[in-house]
Amino acid sequence: MPLHRLKTLALLSLAFGCAHAEPSATSIPMTEKGTATYFVTAEIGNESIELLVDTGAGYTTLNQTLLRRLKASGNATPIGEIEGILANGTVCVLPVYRVARLDLGGCRLENIEVAETPSDARNLLGLSALKKAAPFTFSLDPAELRLSNCDNAVAGNGEKRSTSLSSLY
Repeated sequence: MPLHRLKTLALLSLAFGCAHAEPSATSIPMTEKGTATYFVTAEIGNESIELLVDTGAGYTTLNQTLLRRLKASGNATPIGEIEGILANGTVCVLPVYRVARLDLGGCRLENIEVAETPSDARNLLGLSALKKAAPFTFSLDPAELRLSNCDNAVAGNGEKRSTSLSSLY
C-alpha cells in the first residue's frame, strides 16, 4: 500500500477515535422519594438544598423563601420574567433570577437562570442548569445523575431570555 494511503488511514483512524472519546463525567447520587421522584443535594450560596430532578422542566426553580435568602446574601440577581405553564396546565408569570453558583456533587455551575415559585413549592433542578453540563445521564440503577463537561460548565453570556416552561411543579 502506498505511503500516502497509510498516512490517510492513520489520520482517519485518529479522527474517528477522537470523535468518540468519552468526556469526563461527575456522578451525583440521587435519592428516591415517593413514586419515582429523585432528588439531589446541591450547594447554593452557603446553603445545602435538596432539588427534585425534573428533566421536563425548562428552568430550575427555587421557592420564594430560598430566593429571599439568596438575594439578601448577594447570590441571586433579578433579570426578568417568564411565562410558565405549570404541570397542571395553569399559565403564570414568574420572576427569573441569575444565581451566581450552584454546586452539584463536585460539578460547579455558574450563572444559572432560575424561576421563582411560591414558598411552599419544591425546588427543582431543570434544564436551565442541566444544559450547562450536558450531555447528562439520568440513571435508575444505580440512582445517579451523571453530568459531563463540568470543567466547561461555567457559562453565561448576560443575555436575558423569555421562554415558556414545560413544567414547574
